[in-house]
Amino acid sequence: MHVSINSLIKQGDLEALAKVLNTLSPFEIADLIANKSEEDRSLLFSLLSPSLASQTFDYLSLHLQRSLLHTLPTMQAVSLLKDLPPDDRTHFLQELPRGVIEAWVKLLPPDERKLTLKLLGYPIGSVGRLMTPDYLAVKMEWTIEEVLDHIRAYGHDSETIDVIYVVDDTAKLLDDIKLKDFLFIPRHCKVRDIADNRFVALSVYNDDEMAIEAFKEHHRSVLPVVDEKGILLGIVTIDDVLRLSNQEATEDIQHIGGVAALREPYMQVPFFELMRKRAGWLVVLFLGEMLTATVMVYFEDEITKAVVLALFLPLIISSGGNAGSQASTLVIRAMALGEVKLRDGWKVVEREIFSGLFLGAILGAVGFFRIAIWSLFSNVYGEHSFAIALTIGLALVGVILWGTLSGAILPLILVRIGVDPAKSSAPLVATLVDVTGLIIYFLIAMVTLKGTLL
Repeated sequence: MHVSINSLIKQGDLEALAKVLNTLSPFEIADLIANKSEEDRSLLFSLLSPSLASQTFDYLSLHLQRSLLHTLPTMQAVSLLKDLPPDDRTHFLQELPRGVIEAWVKLLPPDERKLTLKLLGYPIGSVGRLMTPDYLAVKMEWTIEEVLDHIRAYGHDSETIDVIYVVDDTAKLLDDIKLKDFLFIPRHCKVRDIADNRFVALSVYNDDEMAIEAFKEHHRSVLPVVDEKGILLGIVTIDDVLRLSNQEATEDIQHIGGVAALREPYMQVPFFELMRKRAGWLVVLFLGEMLTATVMVYFEDEITKAVVLALFLPLIISSGGNAGSQASTLVIRAMALGEVKLRDGWKVVEREIFSGLFLGAILGAVGFFRIAIWSLFSNVYGEHSFAIALTIGLALVGVILWGTLSGAILPLILVRIGVDPAKSSAPLVATLVDVTGLIIYFLIAMVTLKGTLL
């Protein structure tokens, strides 16, 4: 099919191309457009029927939506923006510069403009920006017949009809009832006959992560959104939460890798913007690593007397950093999944103390026997090879224990002071452990090698 479309584009047969495109599903067209040049995207999109164009636009990534809108005639672009669900439109606009937002919003019809400005008025990262006001609400005194008539009349405008909301005269949320519950009782019964006045709702000012956790905890596909008085303002659906969850996970992974979060796909990020995101962390980590030189200067006499200690510096540094990165990654992910809470801090510390000792003992034993066995066939470590082997073995235990504890504790500390734990990235933990690991290494060496090499 793609071969046929490519050939029709080259031939310039727009009539045939339009016929082919309008036989495809919106998802197929969106996938096709995503792999075309900017010029071909505009051409293909201009050949779609208004309805198909609107559906296809909703399937495109945020980056492609922006790119496409700038190439389309103004009225068509405004029509596409107007047809987007309110929550998707808010998500699209909030990433744009303020001046661009104002320009687009001014072109919307009055009702849509008012709604868009209302949603954009909520804090960035809040549930208010995720919700849509397109939902179905009924009253307690309504009969099931009246409810079903209401669904038939207005259901096509709702984001979902899986759940029907019950409100009072002030629009205060009283209950949420699944659609199927209305289908299996006599039509003369009233809503209050099946209402249990129990529901789960999000606050309009809850943050993104609270919304994700609520969906996970309650296994819902949609949740209502209320204000501080309990007034029903809108709903949040699972598709928005899944998109948000994917975005949060991507940002966390980038933070863990020591990169500031990218707001656009990797291939679309401008070069200098990408460099700015990466350079900042690299400079911070570089300055941190320079402290290792300071530590080595402090122990210069020990290194001069026992040059052999310098041979094992990469081993000690990398082992501690790797252990810290492991612990940090495990704890950050566990916190993201809700498996570890701040109140579990002491349990995490206790667990990581034993983990650090166990892992340190394993690597310490490997290091000890590696040097001891090598010394049987070589004199590279000199006459004090056993003392050196003991130093390396004990240093590995100490450094790995410290690295594991640091990697586990740092995310908990960041959460305690209100900072995203993902910012205790693996490179940052490794840098901290590198510096302190050297101190542990040389202090142990000063004890174990005293009277021999030192």
